[in-house]
Amino acid sequence: MLRTMGRSMRMLNGLASSKLVERLGMTETLERVLYHGSRRGAATALEAARRARPMLELLSPARMQSSEASAGAELFDLTLSDSQQLVRDSMQRFAKERLRPSAIEADERGEPPPGLLAEAHALGLSQLAVPEALGGAGEQRSPITNVLVAEELARGDMGLALAALAPLGVVHALVDYGTAEQQGAYLPSFAGDDPYPAALALLEARPLFDPHRLATRATLRDGEYQISGEKSLVPLAQDAELFLVFADLLGKAQAFIVERGTPGLHIEPEPAMGMRAAKLGRIRLQQVRVPLRARLGGEQGCDAERVVDLARIAWGAMAVGTCDALLEYVKGYCAERIAFGEPIVYRQSVAFAIANIAIELDALRLMVYRAASRAERGQPFRREAGLLRVQCADKAMQIGTDGVQLLGGHGFIKEHPVELWYRQLRAVAIFEGALLV
Repeated sequence: MLRTMGRSMRMLNGLASSKLVERLGMTETLERVLYHGSRRGAATALEAARRARPMLELLSPARMQSSEASAGAELFDLTLSDSQQLVRDSMQRFAKERLRPSAIEADERGEPPPGLLAEAHALGLSQLAVPEALGGAGEQRSPITNVLVAEELARGDMGLALAALAPLGVVHALVDYGTAEQQGAYLPSFAGDDPYPAALALLEARPLFDPHRLATRATLRDGEYQISGEKSLVPLAQDAELFLVFADLLGKAQAFIVERGTPGLHIEPEPAMGMRAAKLGRIRLQQVRVPLRARLGGEQGCDAERVVDLARIAWGAMAVGTCDALLEYVKGYCAERIAFGEPIVYRQSVAFAIANIAIELDALRLMVYRAASRAERGQPFRREAGLLRVQCADKAMQIGTDGVQLLGGHGFIKEHPVELWYRQLRAVAIFEGALLV
């Protein structure tokens, strides 16, 4: 079903890019057909998967294999597969038509517009990440494809992208490390028709936060875990039905499944400088008690360091998408802005500043793709994720600053989106967790 849908959409894609269609003025119409067609195709594929595989209690955890194209690859290849190109085009249209126009209002309201997350869910992101045995349509685990999704959605708006992708991080963690019981209990909810809000809770509000040395503690008492601590800047905190809380257990970071309404769990809004559209909040855990089965991965636990590294790749992809949007905008602005009788882009200082943004952006994109490629092929990627974290934290903020500077006074007002992108790009150096590729 998914392969047939891919072939059909590729035919329409080729038609949309033809010169004849452009001359006839039908490009925009065909783009809409592609976007809505991909949504309907994903829904059809998901429904077929549900009917073909009735829900059964799993005897062992359902894991997804790496994509065939990367499993046997020895070289770093940036060529996208047909399915990846299809996903990228679909996300790009959704970001352009729905996220970008809603960005400023969502930032002012401090939450996504009504119905927007349901539209994002209808694209099939969470469903395609859930294995078929659990009611989804997932066949392969592809960090590269997830990077493309994060990059394109962030091109529309980083805050709304975080809100749309936060539940997907919980899905990936459950698929990678969840026990059969945990997967059977929670993953079918993400494959349903309605969005299921959930979030990773890793970041803590303290200076020089180290995700491998957590202040939140979990202790084993009377046959259950007791968790105490605070987590900051948690996306969708006030709406989430499920939290994946990271806490220190005997000197090692581990994740615990905490459901909304658990005694001792307190949630409050936490408005921030940027990423406001993700409806950020702080959760306080005061002697929260969860059963032994709530530990992600059961007795074996999970590889929390790998989770952190995958999250850093995700944030790198978000930074790339937003920086790309900023570059496109300042190029157009500087080409149209007239000063002293000519466009300001004719000034060397302006042209060089734009060129530097493009250079740093290409470097960041290559670092993101390299780290994701190694993760997909099962190779060590901790070094690559660490370098990416440092580089994105520095260069993304610099690109945001340069974007505001290039617009002058216009970069400081809300009439132009650059001030929003500036505030969001500063979050790249602060956030840990929340997302997962």
